[in-house]
Amino acid sequence: MRKLLAYALLAALPCVGAVLPTSGAAGAALADAGAPGPSPIGAQEAIGLKQVATGLVSPVQLVQAPHGRRFIVDQIGVIRTLTRSGHLLPRPFLDLRSNIVPLDPGYDERGLLGLAFDPGFARNGRFFVFYNAPLRHGAPAGYDNTVTIAEYRARGRHHLRADPTSERIILQVDHPQVNHNGGTLAFGPDGYLYISIGDGGGANDDELGHVQDWYHRNAGGNGQDITHNLLGNILRIDVSHGRPYAIPPDNPFVNKPGLDEIWAYGLRNPYRFSFDMGGHHALLSQDAGQELWEEVSRIVKGGNYAWNVKEGTHCFSTANPNASPLNCPSVDPRNGEPLRDPVIEFANAGQTGGLAYTVVGGNVYRGSAMPKLDGRYIYGGATASLLAPEGRLFVSTPRAHGLWTLHELLINGTDRLSYVVKGFGQDSHGEVYVMASKILGPSGRTGTIFKLVPPHMQ
Repeated sequence: MRKLLAYALLAALPCVGAVLPTSGAAGAALADAGAPGPSPIGAQEAIGLKQVATGLVSPVQLVQAPHGRRFIVDQIGVIRTLTRSGHLLPRPFLDLRSNIVPLDPGYDERGLLGLAFDPGFARNGRFFVFYNAPLRHGAPAGYDNTVTIAEYRARGRHHLRADPTSERIILQVDHPQVNHNGGTLAFGPDGYLYISIGDGGGANDDELGHVQDWYHRNAGGNGQDITHNLLGNILRIDVSHGRPYAIPPDNPFVNKPGLDEIWAYGLRNPYRFSFDMGGHHALLSQDAGQELWEEVSRIVKGGNYAWNVKEGTHCFSTANPNASPLNCPSVDPRNGEPLRDPVIEFANAGQTGGLAYTVVGGNVYRGSAMPKLDGRYIYGGATASLLAPEGRLFVSTPRAHGLWTLHELLINGTDRLSYVVKGFGQDSHGEVYVMASKILGPSGRTGTIFKLVPPHMQ
């Protein structure tokens, strides 16, 4: 365990260099960083965790089909059905292990990462998956994999099992590195499919597969690019029209400079996002930081979330990522879009006082079992320790302006989760689940699903 955790987390430690001088358009737009985060830390709060299922390898998501069953996405390439009584059906709902790239059992960010059911699934049996396929023919030399969004159909009277021969490729994006894949699919309240794709991988957003952008102080990259590729963005497409899809006419870059699929940009690795089931159905996405800062943002149409100009609320330097410059641009000079700060920020555990080694996005609680959590955003940190799995759970109450206060959730008010947090899920009743494993990589059989319940109710 120690070797697996240390290998994966130490591999990301930075190289330190000199700060580059500012030049070009970015130099004319410099602004003080202002009052950067992190989020205020509030009192710890007590919860309970009820084990719902175990024996998985690397569970990353729980999704409930409309008016139907709960499904578990296992990173190794299988989707499992979870019965009402909490049993995993032995036969997968869908097995895609032959479709995905071979995974590194020690640590890997690729695999089967996302699942979304068509709102009309009970009628049409249609659903969508996000996975990393082997690099397709004609992809750029040296690239690692091809991000694939595919449609499948479930057959039979109650759509009990997917038809593996029904695959229809919706969208593919060649991905240069092994990491920063993004991986969430979700239908928004508008009926369109939203997709998160990472910036292409590698540190600083400047390795193979990254393009030159407008900010010349930092080399790279895809986060700030809106014209060359779909990396580093949240996309929005219409899968009910067009072949293979149509563009919603109100997408922000329709008839403007920028790729039509983009809904928001300036992201590093938006691995997990979700829509609030209630309220104004806010779209909240985490974005994994590089060295210092982890963040969660409220995503809006056309929003620029500042990577790699900023890391969280702090200015960022590709030449010296361990130190935040005092100033950086506050506006995208191409279109006047402000560089938006997150609503939650905490220090990465690699620095003194840091909370965890990667933020993991979650859900706004809308269940009935824990009224104190109603309307509050539940999320996590993968692990707080290099030596053992020590996932952390957090909750924040949304506010209109400024950073949200962070509260740690402790099991029965005393304990942290002795697992790596890999994802979250939510059922149709608004209850929230935690995806976890004892092992950082996609290996073993320690993958476990927990449900948030009141304290002392395991």
